[in-house]
Amino acid sequence: MEELDCEPAVTWIPGVNSKKKQMCFDWGPGEMLLCETSFNKTDKSEKVPSCPFIYIIRKDVDVYSQILRKLFNESHGIFVGLQRLEEELSGKSRKAQLVRVSKNYRSVIRACMEEMHQVAIAAKDPASGRQFSSQVSILSAMELIWNLCEILFIEVAPAGPLLLHLLDWVRLHVCEVDSLSADVLGSDHPSKHESFWNLVTVLVLQGRLDEARQMLSKEADASPSSAGMCRVLGDLMRTMPILSPGNTQTLTELELKWQHWREECERHLQDNTFAANPHLESLCKIMLGDEATLLEQKELMSNWYHFLVTRLLYSNPTVKPTDLHLYAQSSLDMFLGGESSPEPLDNILMAAFEFDIHQVIKECSFGSNMREFLLLEYASGLFAHHSLWQLGVDYFDYCPELGRVSLELHIERIPLNTEQKALKVLRICEQRQMTEQVGSICKILAMKAVRNNRLGSALSWSIRAKDAAFATLVSDRFLRDYCERGCFSDLDLIDNLGPAMMLSDRLTFLGKYREFHRLYGEKRFGDAASLLLSLMTSQIAPRSFWMTLLTDALPLLEQKQVIFSAEQTYELMRCLEDLASRRPECGEPDAQRLQDDDIETTKVEMLRLALARNLARAIIREGSLEGS
Repeated sequence: MEELDCEPAVTWIPGVNSKKKQMCFDWGPGEMLLCETSFNKTDKSEKVPSCPFIYIIRKDVDVYSQILRKLFNESHGIFVGLQRLEEELSGKSRKAQLVRVSKNYRSVIRACMEEMHQVAIAAKDPASGRQFSSQVSILSAMELIWNLCEILFIEVAPAGPLLLHLLDWVRLHVCEVDSLSADVLGSDHPSKHESFWNLVTVLVLQGRLDEARQMLSKEADASPSSAGMCRVLGDLMRTMPILSPGNTQTLTELELKWQHWREECERHLQDNTFAANPHLESLCKIMLGDEATLLEQKELMSNWYHFLVTRLLYSNPTVKPTDLHLYAQSSLDMFLGGESSPEPLDNILMAAFEFDIHQVIKECSFGSNMREFLLLEYASGLFAHHSLWQLGVDYFDYCPELGRVSLELHIERIPLNTEQKALKVLRICEQRQMTEQVGSICKILAMKAVRNNRLGSALSWSIRAKDAAFATLVSDRFLRDYCERGCFSDLDLIDNLGPAMMLSDRLTFLGKYREFHRLYGEKRFGDAASLLLSLMTSQIAPRSFWMTLLTDALPLLEQKQVIFSAEQTYELMRCLEDLASRRPECGEPDAQRLQDDDIETTKVEMLRLALARNLARAIIREGSLEGS
């Protein structure tokens, strides 16, 4: 049973005194019916209950909220629609559809959050107002996390567009600037408003440079002495290079332009262009990504991830997704400055920036089930040991929420040093129907076997992994070895492939070709000839192996009795001429090439002669049979 990380809240039933009256209850799905009985141990004369009501005690009251029920119903519709689309989604259309679905989910959350916010403002009861405000905070955090995960895991935005998405993310979730702008612009003299420079600074911090330029123009109109400086800074804002949607310039071009623009900003700062106005000078330093100046604006940014995005905008606008976590961690450390510890939300966002989606889920779930969290942590610690990891498997098995996912992640990181250890891991995965991990382990073992030239073991593992491509590769190695050595290795395995040979065409050919040799060894020449011909005419045999097959036909063509019929001989002739006509012609031949060509030509001539003799014999024999 789930264990909570805190004591459950005590629910007081009005009018009920459990010390005097005995209570009865009945459990239901997610709720409990509670009432007072007329039975009284202390005073048997009193039969009338003092609280003649039935109370419903609910565990999760959120599902009964009218506003949240809209969220549940609308998100359910999105979910069902997604499941129906799942089979049709593929490639680029799949990504676009998933982004659309994710945005639909977020729009439903935001609509619910805004409605809840209005209800919280209008609430007359302070307790109800606090409850609604708490739910607004939860929904806001949900949408914040979801939006970031959408950018990083669904959009998978590359360097360049990544920053544009992050800017939109910050602007959407740090929206105090809109109310501030309304206050300033609503005044008679905006440039004289006490929050004017705060507004301009916030606009620059969020990369809203066009709006910042408009505000500077108001300052220039109101203060002629600052007009020149405002115009210079406005021009710097206007010319700042940024990769806009639909822009065809490359990242290299953007970086070169951005570097030139940055040098221009530094030149104005060094020339003291803005020295007469500390506000403008501070804005120029922000645009240069000066970290000390940025940290002076902590109150205006309000959180570390706003600081992170602003820092990237003005210091590394083409940041790669793989470098995000480094900037995120340093930004968090700089913003907190050792004065406070990260909040749970900070840990969730940090896990997202580290591209650890499972850690995001884990951090979001923490607190609801302390037992599972502790078991997951303990099992993860056991997996760090070279042999105790086997104990950790059982702990993951008894974590119903994240145990399976965690086990899959940890299993993939176990070093398969020995085949015995690999077999243990494989058995664990097979017992739990972990198909993907089984395939991955078998492929790793197959690759190791190929590197050690243990082709039989490699083929066995590739069949177990059901990896057609790798089975084809190993089959080619078997055939190449046969051409070089004149015999097969691991005959027991090849002879007993059974239905597994259908995994790939090349593996089918290997099995059938070995069967041809077995039939030939048993002197079942007719069956062997038919099988050999079918391998060539069915196109299963690789063209590079045709000459070997035709050479294998020579002993059958030279038998005393006629093995190949006239029709079969014509088919062999067609294959031979087809092969001879498609021989590649390369540049200047060397001595080795000339020698190989001579050998090949000799083989072709021998085959032509043998086929011609066999054709004559077959025609005579078949004519004699018809005459008799």
